[in-house]
Order: sequence, then structure tokens, then C-alpha cells
Amino acid sequence: MMRNTAPAKDVDEYLAGVPEPARNTLEKVRAVIKANVPKDAIESISYGIPMFKYNGMLLGFAAFKNHCSLFPTSMAVFTDFKNELKPFRASKGTLHFPLDKPFPAALLKKIVKMRVAQNRAKAKAVTKAKKKGSRIKKKGSRAAKR
Repeated sequence: MMRNTAPAKDVDEYLAGVPEPARNTLEKVRAVIKANVPKDAIESISYGIPMFKYNGMLLGFAAFKNHCSLFPTSMAVFTDFKNELKPFRASKGTLHFPLDKPFPAALLKKIVKMRVAQNRAKAKAVTKAKKKGSRIKKKGSRAAKR
């Protein structure tokens, strides 16, 4: 990261500590993400970087000495957008892009929508499994009473 101070308490504080041109680049990335996540998505600092959460980790972004990074938190992004991501260097779940050039808005919008859909589906499956589990317990408890 580009910071040498204590970890930021929120995204605004994180961005305030990022020098130009990376700050402007990340502010544009943040704006695209904010415009495309559900209104109840949460913006926070996680693992020392700005992160959006919606039914779990959604995606994050950060500035480093020689590049900015997007953290999609899903390896499916790398396979589903394989051709569109060719211009970017990928490393351990991150996509690197220049300090002075925001990640392409149209592609970022697609990635955000994909991640929101993935997290919604995951949350729905968990809820369904919990409901199913509670029905099994109820049936089991009735049988035990007989």
C-alpha cells in the first residue's frame, strides 16, 4: 500500500492518505461501484483496504506504489471475464491497473453486477438450507414425542 500510517478507519480516510494520481483513480472506481451495488451494501475497511460488502465480501480496491488493484473476491470473475481482463495483470485474486487510469467503468459495472448476483444466490441458498434444517428438527421433535 501507499500508506505509512495507521490503518484508515473508513474509506474517506483511506483515500485521503493516497497520493495523486491514484486517489483520483480510486475515487472514480469507488463511484462506479457505489452506483451499481444495492443501497444496503456496506462500505468499510477490511484487511486494510476499502471493501464493499453485501451478503459477504463483494469487492475491494487499493493503491500500491506502482499500480492500483481491484479485488473481486471471486475467482469466477477471472474465468467469466477472461477475454476482457487480458489487458490487466492478475495476481492472486487481484487485477492491477495503472495509478493514473481508472479500471474501465463498463467492465467494472459488469463485475459488480456479477458479484452482487453471486452473493445474493449464496445468501438465498443459506436461508433455504436454514429453513430446511428447521423443518427437519421440527419433524424430528414431533416423532420423538410420540
